[in-house]
Amino acid sequence: MAKKLLIVESPAKAKTIEKYLGSDFSVRSSYGHIRDLEKGNDLGVDVEHGYTPNYVIPPDKFKTVKELKSVASKVEEVWLATDEDREGEAISWHLCEVLGLDPKSAKRIVFHEITKPAIQKAVQQPRTLDINLVNAQQARRVLDRLVGWELSGLLWKKIKGQLSAGRVQSVAVKLIVEREREIQKFEIAPYFRITADLLAPNAKGKIVSFRAESPKRFDDAAGAEQFLQKCINATFSVLDVEVRPTKRRPAPPFTTSTLQQEASRKLGFSVNRTMSVAQALYEQGYITYMRTDSTNLSELALQAISNEIVQQYGQRYQQTRRYKTKSSSAQEAHEAIRPTYVEQPVINGNRDEQRLYDLIWKRTMASQMADAELEKTTVDIGISTQPDARLKAEGEVLKFDGFLKVYLEGTDDEEEETQGMLPPLKVGQEVQLDNLTATERFTRPPARFTEAALVKKMEELGIGRPSTYAPTITKIMEANRGYVVKDSRPGEKRPFQILELRNNTITRSKSSEITGATKNVLYPTDMGMIVSDFLDQYFHKIMNYGFTAGIEQQFDDIADGKKDWSNMIDQFYKPFHQTVEKTLAEAERASGERILGNDPESGRTVLVRMSSLGKPVVQIGTGEELKEKEKPRYANLKPGKTLETVTLEEALESFALPKSLGTYEEQEVSVNTGRYGPYVKLGSQFISLPKNEDPFDVSLERAIELIKTKQEADKPLGYFEKQPITKGKGRFGPFVKWADLYVNVPARVNFDTITEKQAIELIQAKIEKEANRYIHHWPEEKISVENGRWGPYIRFGRQAIKLPKVEGGKMTADHARALTLEDVKAIIEQELPGSFDKKKKSKSK
Repeated sequence: MAKKLLIVESPAKAKTIEKYLGSDFSVRSSYGHIRDLEKGNDLGVDVEHGYTPNYVIPPDKFKTVKELKSVASKVEEVWLATDEDREGEAISWHLCEVLGLDPKSAKRIVFHEITKPAIQKAVQQPRTLDINLVNAQQARRVLDRLVGWELSGLLWKKIKGQLSAGRVQSVAVKLIVEREREIQKFEIAPYFRITADLLAPNAKGKIVSFRAESPKRFDDAAGAEQFLQKCINATFSVLDVEVRPTKRRPAPPFTTSTLQQEASRKLGFSVNRTMSVAQALYEQGYITYMRTDSTNLSELALQAISNEIVQQYGQRYQQTRRYKTKSSSAQEAHEAIRPTYVEQPVINGNRDEQRLYDLIWKRTMASQMADAELEKTTVDIGISTQPDARLKAEGEVLKFDGFLKVYLEGTDDEEEETQGMLPPLKVGQEVQLDNLTATERFTRPPARFTEAALVKKMEELGIGRPSTYAPTITKIMEANRGYVVKDSRPGEKRPFQILELRNNTITRSKSSEITGATKNVLYPTDMGMIVSDFLDQYFHKIMNYGFTAGIEQQFDDIADGKKDWSNMIDQFYKPFHQTVEKTLAEAERASGERILGNDPESGRTVLVRMSSLGKPVVQIGTGEELKEKEKPRYANLKPGKTLETVTLEEALESFALPKSLGTYEEQEVSVNTGRYGPYVKLGSQFISLPKNEDPFDVSLERAIELIKTKQEADKPLGYFEKQPITKGKGRFGPFVKWADLYVNVPARVNFDTITEKQAIELIQAKIEKEANRYIHHWPEEKISVENGRWGPYIRFGRQAIKLPKVEGGKMTADHARALTLEDVKAIIEQELPGSFDKKKKSKSK
C-alpha cells in the first residue's frame, strides 16, 4: 500500500511519472482544474467584499474529487505535482482547499521535463505553494470574469443577444479588424520592374545565363518603354564586382510563440493543434515544458547537445550559444522548449507527434551549431547608351553549411527570393543581352493574419502570455461568437502588361495572374467589426493595446509579490463599471447601418445593416418613406460582400434572388439563399450549393448537374419492411434514413460502401434501442422516464433530472415503472421549484 499520493493534472502525465517513482507513491490525476468560478446566472465574484471568488466544483468533476478524497484519506502524505506555471500553481491550491491540505505546509514539486532524473531530483527538493503565483492566476480569472460578464450583458442589449466579449479576446479581434481595414483602404498602384537575362561564360567556358535587375522602378508603361528604347543597340559591361563573406546565424531554441509560428509555417498546424501535440509530447517525457517565453538552455542540456553535434557532424559544426530572453516578463518557465534526450532524434508516437518533435529536435540542435558561411557577390552592369543607369546582379555561394545542415527557419515573406550562383565576372568585361523585360507589377496591401502571425503580433505588443495565446485565438473563432473566421478564399484574375526587348526589337504582350487568393487566414465578420467598433468607441482604454499590455505587467507584479491582487482589481473595476453603466444608459443600438443611395425604381433609400438576428441585410425603404402598414424590402447580403465595402449596385443585385432558372422534369428550377446558405430548388426538393459557389452565378445547366448528383446520392441503397433506406451526411456526420428514423453510421462501417444488410442491422439496433429507451412517456406533458447509462432518470423538456434514492440505493427500472405521472411531477417540482406554476395559472384563468 502506497504511503504517499502524488497528484498531477493529466492521466498521461500520471502514467509517465509513476514509472519513475517507487512503491511509496500512488500517482493520480485531477484532470485539470477541479474548481472554477460559479457559472450560470451568478457573477461568481463578490464585488462588495474584496472581490472574493465563489469557487464551485463543476458536476463533471464530482467523481474525480470523490476519488481523490478517498485515496487521500488512506495515505500519510499528499504531494502536488501540477505544471510549474501560474495555472498549475492555482490547480495545486484548489486541491489543497478541496482536500483539506494546508497550503503553507503541503509538499509541492516542480520540474520542467518528465524524465527520471528530473522527477527524482524534484522529490528530493519539495517546496510549499507559491501563493503569489496563485494570486496572479486568481487576479486574471476574476478580472476576465468581471469584464466578460459586464461587457457581454451590454452587447446583448445594444447589439444582439448571445454575444460575448473578453478583455484579451476583444483586443485580438480589434487587431484583425484594423488589419482588414488597412487592406480595404490600401490603394493598389501599378509599376514596372525591369529585369535582364544576360549571357557570359562560366568557369568551364560554357555560355550561361544570369539575371540582373534595374534598381529603378517605373510608374507607367511609357517610362518603361522609353528605358527599353534607349537600350536598343547598347552594349553591357561590368562596372564593379564586390565579393564579401557573410554569415548566417541560427535562430534560438523554441519558445511557445515561436513554436506556434514555425509549426504553422512548416507543418500547417493551427495554434491549438500545436499546443495539443506539444502537451502530449511533454506528458510522455519527450520534450520540456511547452508554455515558456524563455530561450535559455540548462548547462546540462548544452553539454548533451554539444556532444551530439560533435558525434554526428564533427567538431567544426559545434558552437555553444547562450541566448538571452528578450521578454522582461519571461516567468512561465526557466528553459526553452527542447527534447529531453537530444540523443533521440526520432520518437514513437502518432504522425503529428513525430513531425512536431522532429521540428523541436532540429531547432534545438541548430541553435548550438556553427554559423553558415556564405560568399555574396554583387555586380554593377553599365549600359553604354545610358551612362546614369545601372543593372545589378546578385549571387550567393554557400562555403560552409554550418547549422543549415540541420535546419532553416521559415519566413512569412511570400516574396523572398533565393539567390543563385553568378558566372566569374571581371571589371570591364562585356556581357551579351539575351532579353530585357519590363513587367507590370502592383503594390501589395498588408497580409491578413494567420493564427501564428497573430500570436507574433500579440507577443510584440505584450498582449497575453504563453499560456493564453492558444485559448484566446480559439475563443475568437468560436462559431457562436461569430467574430472571426479562418478561411481560404479564391482570388481574382488580373491582367498585366509585358514589354520585351529582344534582338533590338520591342514587343508588347499581355498576361494575367490570380491576385488576392488566401489560405487559412483570419477574416473579421461584419458582427466582429460592429462589436469591435462599439467597444472601441465606449471602452477605448480597455481596447488600447498599451493598456492591455500594462494589465499583463500588473499580473507579473502580483506573481512577484509586488502588488496586492484585490487592490489591482479594485483600481480597474470601479471606473470600468461606471463606464458600463453610462454606456447602458446613453449608447444607441449599434447595427453598422450604412446608407448606400436610392433605389432607381422606387427612389427609396437603400441601406445595409446588421439585423436583430445577427445577419447582414440590405434594406429598401425607411420609416418615413413607407405607407401605413407597409414594410421595407429585405434581402441577404451577397456572399463575399461586407457591410463596409458593398456598393449600391452590388446591394441591389441581392434582390435578384429567388431567381427562376427554367424547368427540369416538368418542375421549376430556382436558386435562392436561406438560413443554411444558398441552394437550388426543384419543386419541393432543396439542394445546397458547394462552399464558395455564388448563387447569383448559377446557370440552369449547373443547377441540373447538382440536382442529378443529389438524386443519385438519394437513391435508396435498399429496402426494409417495404420502405426505402437512403443515406446522407448531416451536422452530426453520416447517417442512414428509414421512414422517420435517422441512424448515425459508426466509424467501423464504411459510409461510401455501406450495404443494404449493414444498413438494416443499424436500423434494427436503433429500433430496439428506442423501444427500450422509455420506461414512461407523456409527450403532451414533455415528460418521460428513460433508461440511461447510469440508470433511469427523468427528462423534463430538455433537462435531465436524477431520480431520488430508494432504500439507500439507486432507483432501478422496476422501481421507476411503479411511478405515476403525479409522482414524477412531484420529483420535478422538488428539483425545479415552480416548474408547473404557469400551467396552474392558465387552468385557473
